[in-house]
Amino acid sequence: MSKIEITELLGDGIGPELAESVHAVADSLPAELNFIPIDWSLETREKRGDDAIDDAVESMKKTKLAVKYPTITNKRSPNALIRRACNFSVIYRPAISIKGISSNFKEDVNLHIVRIATGGTYDDPGQLIGKDAAVSLRMVERKPCEQAARFAFDLARKKGLTYGDSHYSMTSSSKHTIQRVTDGLFEEVVKGVHAAEFSEVEHNVELFDALLAKIIIDPSAYEVVLVLNEYGDFLSDMASGLVGSLGTGASGNYSFDENNNVDIAMFDPAGGTAPDIAGKNVANPAAVLLAFGMLLDHVDRYDLGHALRLSLLGLIEAGQCTRDLGGKLNTDEFTKLVIEHIPAHL
Repeated sequence: MSKIEITELLGDGIGPELAESVHAVADSLPAELNFIPIDWSLETREKRGDDAIDDAVESMKKTKLAVKYPTITNKRSPNALIRRACNFSVIYRPAISIKGISSNFKEDVNLHIVRIATGGTYDDPGQLIGKDAAVSLRMVERKPCEQAARFAFDLARKKGLTYGDSHYSMTSSSKHTIQRVTDGLFEEVVKGVHAAEFSEVEHNVELFDALLAKIIIDPSAYEVVLVLNEYGDFLSDMASGLVGSLGTGASGNYSFDENNNVDIAMFDPAGGTAPDIAGKNVANPAAVLLAFGMLLDHVDRYDLGHALRLSLLGLIEAGQCTRDLGGKLNTDEFTKLVIEHIPAHL
């Protein structure tokens, strides 16, 4: 297989330790993976400003593939900047219960959350009106909604084929009864994509507040869920809490070409920089390794991604994990065991 080139956005806090874990796993795999590092630490971003963003975008447009480590947000969110610069319109985050992780929530969760990556209120910092009021603009754009809807319906279709379930469903959720114009446009676009391209996939619509309650009551009723930007932020973190850890959350970020095919794909862990444990070799690399597994799936090396997941999840189930999950291993020890167990699953 030809060499796979991956832009690597180096970050802050535990970022360097997570990068070491990814490189160790990558070096053990029967694939030629070439990482192109871009320094995206806060110090570099503040010193170089927009040039640091431009370097990342230029590299990602060449490789069409990236892994990103946690970064500090100071004045400007690097996540928001890179999403806009690369035209990412979709964030995909699976939230799946993992055996071996203790959770206060006892039901099995198997949610596939598709979040529109831009818009909502997140693109506008707001403005004070006099001394006693503030306002922010909420924007919902048709094109990102269309791209996210196609991604979500296609994901539901593929999951249905994989699991032999012809009724694998996609649920779109918003507050369209209140936010009639913005959320109304979102739901209108989703229904149009469904009718035109995915009529065989079951489509349900839920009000977002009701959705949160219903997921907690019966998570098995939901499979793929499509939501607008801020709703997706809330839902993803809630789902991470249900499965017991933010330390196992992984995301894929996608932009699309004119033919609606994925153009650039970036994969990252859901957690933050964790400055309190940075440099102590105790960070949990599970999320970034699961993100790396999603990257391998994306480049048609599902065999490697699947083997990586089975190795990692098997260790967690056996209690051989990092301290945040109740184990005794440090970052390096857990990574080493993941590597040792991958061949058994190939």
